[in-house]
This record gives sequence, structure tokens and C-alpha cells, in this order.
Amino acid sequence: MAGKCPTTIAEYIQAAPPEGQAHLRRLYALLQSVAPQAEEAIKWGTPFFIEPRFLFAFSAHKAHISFAPTKTTLAAFRKDLEPHKTTKGTLQLPYKKPLPEDLILRIAECCVQDVKKREDDSFW
Repeated sequence: MAGKCPTTIAEYIQAAPPEGQAHLRRLYALLQSVAPQAEEAIKWGTPFFIEPRFLFAFSAHKAHISFAPTKTTLAAFRKDLEPHKTTKGTLQLPYKKPLPEDLILRIAECCVQDVKKREDDSFW
């Protein structure tokens, strides 16, 4: 993504490859629905959701989106992720395939619960 560095997630999506923008907008809407109170930020050129710790991030690439939840959450969904391409910390979502919305929502909700639990545990 060449040119001016985006400062908002909307600007990031607008600057992404045109073939991925619809997927990016939908992924963004799904993540907002799960974490409506989360801070949205661009860090290291990537959209992040933070509440108060890292929840998840996503990024646009030539032919796919990378959705990056916490590594522990991603590991918890290992069986559900078998049909999808993953790395150690991301779920890769090709532009040419529909988004697995139910799976994304379940992973994102798990991230939110995990972060809240860690905050509660660290309080005591």
C-alpha cells in the first residue's frame, strides 16, 4: 500500500487493494460488532483493536487478508481452522473466497473474553 500512510482504519481500507476492500469492510464490521468499545488504532501500518490490551489486528495483502487474533485464541481454534490457511499468528482469508464469518466472530469473541479474563485475574 504505497502513498500516504493511513491514520485510521477507514483510510487503511481505502488504500488497500481494490479486490480486497469489500472483505476488509466486512471483517472490520464483524470485529467492531464484537468489540464496540475497543480502541481502534493503526500501529506499525496495521489496523489494531485494543481493549485495554491487544485484541486482534488485520492486514491487507496482494491476494488475502490476514486476521491476527491472540496466539492463544488461534491455538484454541486449531481444529476449526484446519480447512483454512494459517500461520503461527494469523488466519489468511483469500479475497476470492467468502469470509468464514461465523468462525471469525467466534474467534473474536473468544479474544475479548480472554483479554477480560486476564484483566480480572491480574487485578487480584
